[in-house]
Amino acid sequence: MNAWVGTILRVDLAAKTIKKEPLNSKDAHAYVGARGLGTKYFCDEVDPKVEPLSPENKLIYTTGPLTGTAASSAGRFEVVAKAPLTGTIGAANSGGYFGPELKYAGYDGIIFENASESPVYLYINDDKVEIRDASSIWGKTVFETTDLLNRDCGESFKISCIGPPGENGCFFSGIMNDKHRAAGRGGLGAVMGSKKLKAVAVRGTGSITVARPEKFLDALTDARKKLKAHPVGGAGLAALGTQVLVNIINESGGLPTRNWRDGAYFPEADATGGEALADKYLVKNKGCFGCSIDCARVTRVPDGPFKSSGEGPEYEAGWSYGADCGVSDLAAICKANFLCNEYGMDPITLGATIACAMELSEMGVIPEEEIGFPLRFGDAHAIVSLTEATGKNEGFGQILALGSYRLAEKYGHPELSMSVKKQEMPAYDGRALQGMALEYATSNRGGCHVRGYLTSPEILGVPLKVDPLVTEGKAGLLKLFQDLTALIDSSGLCLFTTFGLGLPEIAAQYREAVGTDETDEEILLKGERVWNLEKHFNIAAGVEKDTLPPRLLREKLPGGPAAGKVAELYAMLGEYYQLRGWDPEGIPTHEKKSELGIAYA
Repeated sequence: MNAWVGTILRVDLAAKTIKKEPLNSKDAHAYVGARGLGTKYFCDEVDPKVEPLSPENKLIYTTGPLTGTAASSAGRFEVVAKAPLTGTIGAANSGGYFGPELKYAGYDGIIFENASESPVYLYINDDKVEIRDASSIWGKTVFETTDLLNRDCGESFKISCIGPPGENGCFFSGIMNDKHRAAGRGGLGAVMGSKKLKAVAVRGTGSITVARPEKFLDALTDARKKLKAHPVGGAGLAALGTQVLVNIINESGGLPTRNWRDGAYFPEADATGGEALADKYLVKNKGCFGCSIDCARVTRVPDGPFKSSGEGPEYEAGWSYGADCGVSDLAAICKANFLCNEYGMDPITLGATIACAMELSEMGVIPEEEIGFPLRFGDAHAIVSLTEATGKNEGFGQILALGSYRLAEKYGHPELSMSVKKQEMPAYDGRALQGMALEYATSNRGGCHVRGYLTSPEILGVPLKVDPLVTEGKAGLLKLFQDLTALIDSSGLCLFTTFGLGLPEIAAQYREAVGTDETDEEILLKGERVWNLEKHFNIAAGVEKDTLPPRLLREKLPGGPAAGKVAELYAMLGEYYQLRGWDPEGIPTHEKKSELGIAYA
């Protein structure tokens, strides 16, 4: 096969068996790879009612046809399972170098079945694949695990692993690779931990063949030139990383503050943004495999109580630990983020869960003795100590490990969880960005910004500028963005390539790599097929309907450009369902299923 390498590993962790089977080429062409193909395998093989932490839940690693090729920023892969945090289809995307290495070893993906009785890791060295004992690294952090496996297997091995939160069933534990890259949302690390699977170590010496090399080179060269010339993809992200958004979103009146309670403007945002990070703590930029953007930040806090070093924080973590918790101490934000990487936890959910706990504590709902100290907004030391407690599964950290919805429900105020389908919304207030409100509500994996990202046109003006405060036109724009994002995630490209590239450039690289003569529109249809399959699974799994927290629907923003606004979700939702070909309840019709060739019941 061209672009795909043609083999899937199937690993039964209970029986300790490993099988190599041919890639389902029909499904690969229909669902592309990575997110789409992993979801198709999962939906075909797993009951939607499965308990996420039961042995019957499968864990699937999948790469895309462009993963590991010379295409622009083509280092992505996906991990798919039913997500513990949400109960939705959990597809988490990651970058770094692990995905390409898996393809170079000769595998498009790995399907993990059942659960081991004792800790194990999977060793892959080209054709040599073994299930090995992991007792000596069970309980180790992500950094420790990576270093120990590189010592034992070889420095050239790429490591994907979990930390103690994954072992302990933390509902937002991630699966980390290359130490700092993460398949981070939904708690798939807990699925991995429930299977007693500590890590995957892979080394590959093979290569990837594309169908039309000369035309592929032309397509990727054109794409790289356009990315380099773009003011966001070629300049803004390279200069300040994703933290460049802090001041932009804040000045737009869309930065959620203090658990979204105090509007969407944080007066001290300047102290936490990309400019401050670059001035105080930046060591160097860094990129993933084949990256032409280099948006990652290697940072170091040289002294003081939060002395530490690592990567990040990205914009979402900088917000969750910053404005959302009312904290303006950038050193503390960096330290909390570093701890999330070290332990393997999603900083969006954990920072937002701490913010929820701060509001509940200020209300007097959580007894002080349960936390161990008075918890208030603005407490820089608290965000660090509670992150560490959660990572170690100690004290109040054991409650935080359930996420904000279960935390708020425990103390009688589930409405104070700023989540959709039990997953915390990221750093864009849907009252100020109406398109993002619709995106959050309809996301197939709960509150998420990277399943459409209407912030791009609403704030950044990419690829066109639209008014963030209006609802007209947002349903159609979101559908297009969601379908395109599903295609990109499935291809193995980075979503940030859309800061410079559109469907024509993405489709061209895919077309020449795999050797298809499909039109751009036919290729985009694959993204729509993925989106609908995910929706089918969620309906069968009994996932709650598309809505938003009451705070966004009822509480008006007190100030800023969007003063007086609420999220006008229901002015957009009906049109969105209609454009999707779904019924008024948001269920895909038989006609839509037939049109997309979806046989999943």
